[in-house]
Amino acid sequence: MGQFRQISTFVEVIARGSLSAAARAEGIAPAMIGRRLDALEARLGVKLLQRTTRKLALTNEGAAFLEDCQRILAELEDAESAVAERSAKATGHLLISAPAGFGRQHVAPLLPSFVAEHRDVAVTLNLNDRVVDLIGEGVDVAIRIASLSDSNLVSVKLADNERVLVASPAYLKRHGEPQTLAELAKHNCLAISSEGSQRGWNFRENGKIVTLKVGGNLGCNDGEVLHDWALAGKGLAWRSMWEVGAEIEAGKLVTVLDQYSAPGNDLYAVFAQRRHLPLRIRAFVDFLRHTYAQPDYWRKAWK
Repeated sequence: MGQFRQISTFVEVIARGSLSAAARAEGIAPAMIGRRLDALEARLGVKLLQRTTRKLALTNEGAAFLEDCQRILAELEDAESAVAERSAKATGHLLISAPAGFGRQHVAPLLPSFVAEHRDVAVTLNLNDRVVDLIGEGVDVAIRIASLSDSNLVSVKLADNERVLVASPAYLKRHGEPQTLAELAKHNCLAISSEGSQRGWNFRENGKIVTLKVGGNLGCNDGEVLHDWALAGKGLAWRSMWEVGAEIEAGKLVTVLDQYSAPGNDLYAVFAQRRHLPLRIRAFVDFLRHTYAQPDYWRKAWK
């Protein structure tokens, strides 16, 4: 306990700028603060501070030691908070944002079970396909099918997301099955398009990820529409397995160019950086991770 008090006193003195300010914060005499610092330096065998009546200055050893002490104290505080949260109950309102298609299929159906487990949490789910401003719009957690690019946010991977190129048997019977990426130029490709801009499809070719801009007579900014067009035999569509798994199992859609499949944009929970994450957010993210990690979850979801 004495060693910990010496360390915490050292950090407090630097934070407040003087021995007297640290003493006032603790309600003790400045001389007591000085004795703790003397004992710390004597125990370590190094001079940490150059002290005069007017100012304090860290030595080189003191500066390095301060950085380590601050990290240790922060980790201790986080550990104590985590223990306290485990014994507490999740409470409050949770605002969740998710892509429309994925949210309908794989978030909304799970929420009744979540609130049954956490009866003091109320949930609002907003479904839309735009990238929401979490902080500006007060969103607690967003589900995103993409890697994190904003350094002001924290992401937790929820699951892998496999992308496949699919078409209906009827379409392939009429137009044939493409055998190479180059042959996609001969096919009607149903691509996500927004304001005239196409995102492109990602494939792995010769060990590298390539993005192809494809052509076709139908485009839409809604992936569910592309899904429906593919089922109707209108062309090829590049979709996620969570969306088309059921139709593949039922034989309504067929995967093609599997040898070129590339890693998909995986599923993430994204939230604002916070030192003490509210338990309701942590509980919800853990709930999704556990659910999606079940070996038969995705197969059951397709049926």
